[in-house]
Amino acid sequence: MDVFLMIRRHKTTIFTDAKESTTVYELKRIVEGILKRPPEDQRLYKDDQLLEDSKTLGDCGFTNQTARPQAPATVGLAFRISDEMFEQLHIEAFSSPPELPDVMKPQDSGSTANEQAVQ
Repeated sequence: MDVFLMIRRHKTTIFTDAKESTTVYELKRIVEGILKRPPEDQRLYKDDQLLEDSKTLGDCGFTNQTARPQAPATVGLAFRISDEMFEQLHIEAFSSPPELPDVMKPQDSGSTANEQAVQ
């Protein structure tokens, strides 16, 4: 079955889908195709838990019930910063949309223009 994932690092978000039988390493290859960083320089996380390359997404708890198109599962991404170190996992919160301008807010008047014209 397909699982739908939202891979996040800092302010970057990648939406992708994969099979439950896809390995974590294969998911890293998908990320490599987009961000041009080799799998060896990537770490993927689920809930701050490092995912092992040899495990499948299903083994890691990503199923068609937990990773749906309308509610994709979040996977954290960290890159290697030196030969022996990876950066800390960091995901920026989504920004809030600005407040609606007054002209776009619903009007709370008791009657509409059509009702006033009929009277």
